[in-house]
Amino acid sequence: MRSRRELSPRDLILLGVPLAALLLAPWLVNDYLLTVLIVILYSAYTGQAWNIMMGFAGQLSLGHAIYAGLGGYVAAVLFTRYGVGPWLGFLAAIPVCAACGAVIGFLAFRFGVSGVYFAILTIAFAEFARIGFDHLDFVNASAGLFLPVKQYTHNDLWRLRGSPAMFYYVMLAAALVAFVLSRLLLHSRIGYFWLAIREDEEAARAAGIDTFRYKMYAVMISAAVTSFAGVFYAFFYNNLFPEQVFNISRSIEMILGPIIGGIGTLFGPILGAFVLTGLAESVTSAMAAFGLDLPGAKQIFYGICLLLVVVALPEGIWPWLARRLGVGERNR
Repeated sequence: MRSRRELSPRDLILLGVPLAALLLAPWLVNDYLLTVLIVILYSAYTGQAWNIMMGFAGQLSLGHAIYAGLGGYVAAVLFTRYGVGPWLGFLAAIPVCAACGAVIGFLAFRFGVSGVYFAILTIAFAEFARIGFDHLDFVNASAGLFLPVKQYTHNDLWRLRGSPAMFYYVMLAAALVAFVLSRLLLHSRIGYFWLAIREDEEAARAAGIDTFRYKMYAVMISAAVTSFAGVFYAFFYNNLFPEQVFNISRSIEMILGPIIGGIGTLFGPILGAFVLTGLAESVTSAMAAFGLDLPGAKQIFYGICLLLVVVALPEGIWPWLARRLGVGERNR
């Protein structure tokens, strides 16, 4: 089993420097870079949510977009049709997504579906949702659900209407909350059980752990946390299209950060999001500067990055970087 570790005061100081830079970012960068940072933090948040299921409990999901999509649609419908604010919409989205995760988990774990077959099941549910919402007139089907856009003279945090800087701080706060929640879970009783299940489920069951229950907890908690990503997406972009939000490419984007940064680590999803999204945007900007327009270039770039990390750093970038810098996670 991987070692359990803690942060030293020196590490906290070192990590405080980039956090301070993130807090000051809206005053230091232009609107384009601020938008890129929002996308990075969004990727870090979704990666952290996915990491709870896969990194901690060892349950591979390739259809995680279903939870973000459901969360976004629940909050958007409540806002556009009934005037319910996004935060109350988020509270409504949590049980919806948790219930969806419970259904998927029950069907899989009760009948012994695991590994790659569980991953296929998650893809199937995401595709069912995409096709279903694509034909559901209540949410405008394939025409898309649009949120009203107004020019606000001030930031309205309660209704998530305002400047990019406001959205940036909301996403930064969400990423920090997801990190703290993941850390609390990992260092709790349920976290120890998850790690035992991840490393050897048969041995965990023999030791008296109710593997069915704790795998269900992992799926439901991960789904509930992911629901906020959908709420934020809906109110940041002001539109939802089933073909976009439930597409398997969304699920793949969620998992690339943790894979590149380090699955099962707390800082891996964050570092992976910064590396992957930052480099991808740099490549896109460089291509635009040279007048190049290559369809699928970003996806090819993602594939190259994934290949390089898997071959050179199978544990991910963060464990390697932590060892080189002598920071972060030390054996307890």
